[in-house]
Amino acid sequence: MTKIFGEFKALPRNSQEYLIMGFSPSFVPIQQRWRNNGLSADFLADYLATFFPVSDNESINLEQRKEIRGAVSYIANELLENAMKFNDESTQYPISLQFQLYSDHLMLSATNSTPQENVEHFQSFIQELLHCDLQEFYIRQIKRAQENENTTNNNTTGLGLLTMLDDYNAKLGWKFETLQEDSQKIEVVTTMVHLPI
Repeated sequence: MTKIFGEFKALPRNSQEYLIMGFSPSFVPIQQRWRNNGLSADFLADYLATFFPVSDNESINLEQRKEIRGAVSYIANELLENAMKFNDESTQYPISLQFQLYSDHLMLSATNSTPQENVEHFQSFIQELLHCDLQEFYIRQIKRAQENENTTNNNTTGLGLLTMLDDYNAKLGWKFETLQEDSQKIEVVTTMVHLPI
């Protein structure tokens, strides 16, 4: 069974340039993997920056390159952290981070398995995110994050996703799939971000 939310489009391979990074969720403990998320996101951003060459006398292009690099680093890091944080550790399903470059936009996506009990809550959050007043929701979630800071409540606030929408003018989409591997059902979610360039 497959459910689509937001601006999710099939993952085409018609991009001239793309990169896929795969991570084994059980290869190293999550605490060690956490330290590498920023490095992986920066690698992806640096890789992308090579497609925006700049000569010394092109200060406008240099500024655009810095902005795109910063946006990709932030978004890739958020996608990877969420994929790691909400991964179903009982499966061996790999986590992937993918980037595709087009003439007018970038596409970044992360895919991971997720525990069945998280699916309904996440889909409800997505529905609220897609139909809310963004500024009002952002302020409410900041307050919620501050309240959660003082408790052991581990609920997610989605501030990273809200920042992608608000600060980077990104379009977000999600695909939820139920896969059958051997005798095990695996819930897989792909979060897709379209970033204009």
